[in-house]
Amino acid sequence: MDVPALLESASLLVSDEEAAENAITVSDIWDYLVRDEWEIALSLLEDLGDGRSIPLDLWEKLAEAAEQLRMERSAAWCHWRCLEIRHGVIRAQLTLRSAGEGRRTTPFSGAGVLRPMWDIGHLSPTGARAVSIAALWVENTPVLEPGGQATVRLLPLTPSDWTHVRPGRRITMHENRTVAGTAVVLEVRRPAAVPGG
Repeated sequence: MDVPALLESASLLVSDEEAAENAITVSDIWDYLVRDEWEIALSLLEDLGDGRSIPLDLWEKLAEAAEQLRMERSAAWCHWRCLEIRHGVIRAQLTLRSAGEGRRTTPFSGAGVLRPMWDIGHLSPTGARAVSIAALWVENTPVLEPGGQATVRLLPLTPSDWTHVRPGRRITMHENRTVAGTAVVLEVRRPAAVPGG
């Protein structure tokens, strides 16, 4: 399937109410499609998906379109949103330790490539701290510097380990034995019921 057809079918999945809440209409998206401004149409459709329950099919179509347009970060974001629908997501406010305090001295990509360990309150059978792994996406910024602060999205490797985590809980991030940062949980979204999933 080609990019225009993908974006056209994706725009049909967005209701007028969802579009109107963002002051963007399906007609606006179609205007960009007619003018072959596919990157803008794709960006508008991605924006519509922030904070609402957009169907998995839409994110899959947007990911495919972004890949065909060679928009790597957009493709990664759309695939990430597919994973959020399937597995749930935890949003948190993360503060990294500064370069002088922690092990990390360089920024890291915010596009879901880092998979740090998290102390979420579990103990091992011997009573020692046990950590759980979750991938990390930084909202609204391509990289996060040591000492930086940002809202992040966490995709747990084992979602069942995280069922006790609630908004307001403080968790710590580790890239080795030392604390790399602390986060306060803002929101917990459980997996959506996905047909056939």
